[in-house]
Amino acid sequence: MAVLVESGKDTAYLTLDSPENRNALSSVMVEELTAGLTAAALDDDVRTIVLGHTGTTFCAGADLREAGASPELRTRQMLDLMRLIIDTPKPVVVKIDGHVRAGGMGLVAACDVAVAGPESSFALTEVRLGLAASVISVAVLPRLTSRAASRYFLTGETFDGATAEAIGLVTVADAIPAAVVADYMIVFRKCSPQGLAESKRLTTAAIRREMDERGTAVAEQSARLFASDEAREGMMSFLEKRPPSWAAEK
Repeated sequence: MAVLVESGKDTAYLTLDSPENRNALSSVMVEELTAGLTAAALDDDVRTIVLGHTGTTFCAGADLREAGASPELRTRQMLDLMRLIIDTPKPVVVKIDGHVRAGGMGLVAACDVAVAGPESSFALTEVRLGLAASVISVAVLPRLTSRAASRYFLTGETFDGATAEAIGLVTVADAIPAAVVADYMIVFRKCSPQGLAESKRLTTAAIRREMDERGTAVAEQSARLFASDEAREGMMSFLEKRPPSWAAEK
């Protein structure tokens, strides 16, 4: 199993548990995460969904080692997963205390509340692989300031939790993320299920609109880039731990 599913009181806990590949989004992980989210959404006893991780990486994005996964399938899975988080009528809280890269950024942006611990780091690394943060942009861009989006989409720089909070990617950066998440769960217990569901529809409207208007276009862009020579070289260089041939020397 790639996702641990647990329940406690009125909370569903979904934990990405594939640390050997840095919790990369394999087909199995996407399927299990989809099943867990769907079950939690339908369970009347669940008031809050908490997404977490084992290991030092929350999510490294697409599983580049997975054989047979077409670019079209990858992009559709990512879009569907983000939409599921956004359309789930319950608060989805993500607890991060590790690295977040590429597609992992889309998961964080899709969640309603994001809490980052001291070991957290973030990067939109696609640009350094001959790709672009195409599909996840529909969730990430509505969260970020315009200047921050330009900087981090174009540079692939790594930034910490405090910066992520400052630019809008995460809600809170704190030394003890579990305590912050627990506080949010207490707050959500004071709110009505109907009130939470309808309020969430208001707060996610911009992201859902981005998905509706640009989903097909960004999926096509992503598939085209994944099939390009530059991207193949970028992904091979990443797997082989060497600079890509098109990267200029310092």
